[in-house]
Amino acid sequence: MKTQRLTSLSLGLLTLTVLPLAAACGSEKDSGGSQTVGTGSGTADVTGVHWTVDDLTVDGKKSQAPASAWLKIAKNGEVSGNLGCNGFGAKATVDGDEISLGQFLSTDMACASMGFENTLTKALKDGTLTAKGTESAKNAQQLTLTTKTGDTIHLTEEKAAALYGTKWTITTLGAGSNGDSDSAAVSPLPSGADAYLVLDQKKGTVSGKAGCNNVSADATVSDGTITFGSPSTTRRMCDGSLMEAEKTLLGLFDGKATYKIDHRSMTLTSADGATVSATAAD
Repeated sequence: MKTQRLTSLSLGLLTLTVLPLAAACGSEKDSGGSQTVGTGSGTADVTGVHWTVDDLTVDGKKSQAPASAWLKIAKNGEVSGNLGCNGFGAKATVDGDEISLGQFLSTDMACASMGFENTLTKALKDGTLTAKGTESAKNAQQLTLTTKTGDTIHLTEEKAAALYGTKWTITTLGAGSNGDSDSAAVSPLPSGADAYLVLDQKKGTVSGKAGCNNVSADATVSDGTITFGSPSTTRRMCDGSLMEAEKTLLGLFDGKATYKIDHRSMTLTSADGATVSATAAD
């Protein structure tokens, strides 16, 4: 499909609905085409890019964004993101270099600090925004949104994590049908647990830590699934909660699991419904 090239970007009048970011099933890359915004020396992609919010300048005062703040515009105009605490969604249309914001909808969770989120929400709803794309020295695309009063929002492209070679840090575990009723619910790892997995494409293996002990096994990736071989582990004994978490994670091995990558998050689901969620380490 031919990529449309524009000299400027507008998101048009936004009719906002809360829309989830589409997950990639069995894929290592974000998919879909892109729309571009002009720069002085070329163009930069805007749609299909996960934009991390870097900072916000209002009345000459710059505020650094929390790590959780991001924005993504899909090719079909669906917008998803996080304001720092709450998620939000939108429907965007491109029409010149102006951005007009209509009704703004988001979740309504209270967090410890809401200052940046409230200011960012106000800036995004300012009525008219212009967008300019640039490219950093590290070849990461950058985007600047400017309000009608001169306030600016700076964003930087965050690359999606690859399946292979990424250190996938385990964040939550959920036992499947073989687990007892107390362990069946998804829960975070206990304090002190060290659990991660790294897939090696050339060797066809997975290695890492299972919460307490080192673990390694054969691993074959095919059609959105990973077939894990029998695990080899060290024999260290740890606190009971760590060993229980390790037992749940090791239940993923010696079988096949489906995987889904959503930018820098991955979910593994075994045949009996056990789940493992992980994030890409920096």
